[in-house]
Amino acid sequence: MPTMKFADVLLEDNPRALANPGMYCRADQPFAPEDKSGIWALKRAGRYDFTTYFNALSVSKLLEYTIATGFRLHVELRGAACEIQQTTVDALASTPTPVEANTESLPASDQWQIVDMPLTVGKGAVLVGFTITTQGRTEIRNSWYGAECPSPLRDVELMLSTTTFKKEHYVISNIDLVRRHILQSADDIARHFHMVVVDNGRTLDAQSLSGDGVEVIANDNVGGAGGFARGMLAALDQIPKATNVLLMDDDVAVSPESIKRTYNLLRIVKDEYREAMISGAMLNYEIPDMQSEDIGFVDPEGLCHACKPPLRLTKFEDIVYNEVFKPYSWMRKTMYAAWWYCCIPLTVIERDGLPLPLFVRCDDVEYGNRCKTRFISMNGLCVWHMPFEKRYSAAVERYQMTRNCLIAQASSDMAPNVDFIRKLREDVHLELKKFDYADAQLCLDAFEDFLKGPEFIGAKGRATERFMAANRNKERLVDLDELQRLTGQDPDLADFDITGLDRQLIDGDKPRTLSQRLFDLFTDNGQHLFRTQGDGYVVIPAAGWVYPAGVLHGKRKLVAVDWANRKGVIRIKDTGLYKAITKRLQDDLRAYQKTGKQTRAAYREAFPELTGEGAWRRALGMPTAQDN
Repeated sequence: MPTMKFADVLLEDNPRALANPGMYCRADQPFAPEDKSGIWALKRAGRYDFTTYFNALSVSKLLEYTIATGFRLHVELRGAACEIQQTTVDALASTPTPVEANTESLPASDQWQIVDMPLTVGKGAVLVGFTITTQGRTEIRNSWYGAECPSPLRDVELMLSTTTFKKEHYVISNIDLVRRHILQSADDIARHFHMVVVDNGRTLDAQSLSGDGVEVIANDNVGGAGGFARGMLAALDQIPKATNVLLMDDDVAVSPESIKRTYNLLRIVKDEYREAMISGAMLNYEIPDMQSEDIGFVDPEGLCHACKPPLRLTKFEDIVYNEVFKPYSWMRKTMYAAWWYCCIPLTVIERDGLPLPLFVRCDDVEYGNRCKTRFISMNGLCVWHMPFEKRYSAAVERYQMTRNCLIAQASSDMAPNVDFIRKLREDVHLELKKFDYADAQLCLDAFEDFLKGPEFIGAKGRATERFMAANRNKERLVDLDELQRLTGQDPDLADFDITGLDRQLIDGDKPRTLSQRLFDLFTDNGQHLFRTQGDGYVVIPAAGWVYPAGVLHGKRKLVAVDWANRKGVIRIKDTGLYKAITKRLQDDLRAYQKTGKQTRAAYREAFPELTGEGAWRRALGMPTAQDN
């Protein structure tokens, strides 16, 4: 039966790999690259286990998703005598199990020796891998897993589309990786792959970076939604037309092997999965073996979550869990694949349209909910992304997310069981309890822009304009040195000292009594019904989604600190401003009671136009069918 090469045995020597070798190989002796030719040296006599995140083969998922009926291992070795042995892993495994019957011994040799080993896949097998036990220094090269496939392979034309705004360092590095390891490779993907970089910031040298399978397109700043829409349209216009478009964020580091495996997966996918979205995992750029999310969902409170808990991919039990986890039925109703790494069939785009013009945030959530495709995830399909928790932005979380979730639900019934109006009220009051009056008003700006209807948000340039306004209007944090200067001018904060700050102090909280909890609930921390002056100050985190209720109870002033970015702000209780904001909230809610039904109907009616090819081409300055 024909065998296609599905996955290379991957060994990398970049800083992430060197700091986390257990993602590639677990060994009791060192291993390192021998030269630039792809040869790696297993330095001394020892045992080298490749049953890892990148180098164990996901047999259970491949049997489920693809036409593969069997698998093989190809290994090339020279040096000391050694033994290659298959391993297998079931759902409850805490260590790989050796397959005693599938072992091959090689004598010492200065010549390359090839092992082609059929792999045994028993009932209940989740992963298979292999170990090499050497009697001395051994070299390895050109090793890979093959999939035995009975049917002709699918024709695939894969486009990688990344949208960037002033992230030159990341993007140029990824272009270089794609060129060297994909476009200049001998693999089949090199002849069926194209990379498009949509440059919303117009800061890249398009002429020097384009060519040989890469195209940099200067674009207006239309946000992630507009940039990815531009990439989808490029995929539709490509000759030969793309079959799949892989959307990828700009502030990521990519492993080219993940893209190769994505392409190979598309070539052998079963008919029932041919319109599935392939959802690559987000690994932490700063903690490279930590997986934050591969598939997400919207919870009943309107918050986006990863389906899986955080996983450490150097931990064997976690790579098994990563493969066997099945989203619960209540997750499946609102699941999505985030666009840091999401491969979408062009047939889905042609059927279900382009993104909503939301600029940033919720575009991928809405799209995944709208298309209702299946989702494929797998060990080894990933990017490394800067962690969200270290870059909180009120303009994004309070303005964009509030407005966009309301628009998405009204337009395409995203997360229909979530009460986003209730979430709006809760978010406003959460910020008010923490005296963050500026960001509470961002929520109301978002709500009021939603109420203006689809004509307002669909206008060319309006999304950019409103996001820039939200950035201007959000709470302004200052550097810690400036924060120290400002606190020094306030007698109530005279004992504040930034040198005494640590994460325990900033992130800490304490319990409240029942009476304190009730007081805070009904008075918004002494600003409503029973207004109190408050007394003293406390240090709290600056991020909007946290609520250290115990420590801020009864306080008059807060020092909110973003420790990761070394910034902070002083907040002061202002019952007059509280009253004005709550009145504005009530006025907006009354307006929604009067016009909400009509507003939602208008979004629903405008949805085909907002997500249609013609509207997006006009917005992006691209030729339309009428122009030809």
